[in-house]
Amino acid sequence: MDLVNHLEGRLLFAVPKKGRLNQATLNLLEGADIQFKRENRLDIALVKNLPIALVFLPAADIPTFVGEGRVDLGITGWDQVLEHDAGVRALHRARRFSGEITPEEESERNSQGSGCESVMDLEFGSCRLQVQVPEKGAFDSPKDLIGKNIGTSFVHLAEKYFADLELEVDAASEKPNGSPAKFTSKLRTKIIELSGSVEAACALGVADGIIDLVESGETMKAAGLKPIDTVVDTTARLIKSRRPSNPGLVDLIAARIRGVITAQRYVICQYNVERAKLAATTKIAPGRRAPSVTSLEEDGWVAVSVMVEKKKLAPIMDELSLVGATDILVLDIVNTRC
Repeated sequence: MDLVNHLEGRLLFAVPKKGRLNQATLNLLEGADIQFKRENRLDIALVKNLPIALVFLPAADIPTFVGEGRVDLGITGWDQVLEHDAGVRALHRARRFSGEITPEEESERNSQGSGCESVMDLEFGSCRLQVQVPEKGAFDSPKDLIGKNIGTSFVHLAEKYFADLELEVDAASEKPNGSPAKFTSKLRTKIIELSGSVEAACALGVADGIIDLVESGETMKAAGLKPIDTVVDTTARLIKSRRPSNPGLVDLIAARIRGVITAQRYVICQYNVERAKLAATTKIAPGRRAPSVTSLEEDGWVAVSVMVEKKKLAPIMDELSLVGATDILVLDIVNTRC
């Protein structure tokens, strides 16, 4: 079947084809009841129960396709969204310095953004984009790396980071005659683009420091590196084009995904308590909006049902017991939803 000929009328949804975000993204789509079957070696899959086509792309490319309106929706890391945005701004800046556009035109284009809008934080794929240097080296501060070689796959974010750093250092210094330092568009720090194994760049003599994604930090530690600054904290994001082909369907998908995330984060806590102690228990566990309270056949008692964050559940249950709640029962929303 020629899938390309079956894309007309379908909303295009870009998802990571591999890497650290791939499996979590597929689990999220399954929870949102987006049904599809991906054939071997094909990067397009038609959704069976909705007019959607999934397009499997490298996570780094997804903001570009969404930003240019080639696909309507995408899931990728916030780091990749910021890298794309920094690249668009760098292009505008270069065109201004070359005289192609005026400073006013650059400002106007930057105000329009890169074409991507963040819909929501998906709360998985958490990591940090960090500046790392050799553990036993001579560098202890990011300022020590000004004028040095930096290896990274995040070229535009690295350039912005060191441009801001150089500007900060230059602004703090004055010439002997008291006149302020002159700022130029020329970056003194050399940014070296690497597509993989960035952590090996220092040991192999390619770079003095690196900027790369870090999850647990074990890989960097094994490579003899230490962090000296964090450029950005990142998680997976749902992003959309500024002009999606089917805004209603975008809203529907976003609502489903938001429901899945809520179900993953919360459980339902049910308990019985004397009405006189209800105010004390609802203060401990107020729920997302408000608890559901039902009178029991026994006078003066009520049954309460409330949503509680999973990570806070144990201490909340302890506190509820202390103020008089009984028959405490916990239901997992993920496993009980229809």
